[in-house]
Amino acid sequence: MARIEVTRLAREDLDGLIEALRLPADTGERVSRSLSTLEVFPRAGKRLDGFWRDHRAVVGPWGWLTIVYAHVERDDAVIVIAFLDSRSAGAPTGR
Repeated sequence: MARIEVTRLAREDLDGLIEALRLPADTGERVSRSLSTLEVFPRAGKRLDGFWRDHRAVVGPWGWLTIVYAHVERDDAVIVIAFLDSRSAGAPTGR
């Protein structure tokens, strides 16, 4: 099973979204459940292109929350890089 790591910047992204969008108190738990799939299936996310080309993304726990991550195969780790609102103009796209 892959190890899940969330970077400091990704945590700050999520904290900002929680505050700005007034997300529920259990947001952290919901996000953790979404990330648990990546422990077993680290390549489950869609491959991204452009600026994010070496990363993947999954959606959850809401359809607008994009979780951007990198799978480091040699370390069997999933590194969460960002939590983004997919409704924003700067949201990544996949291929």
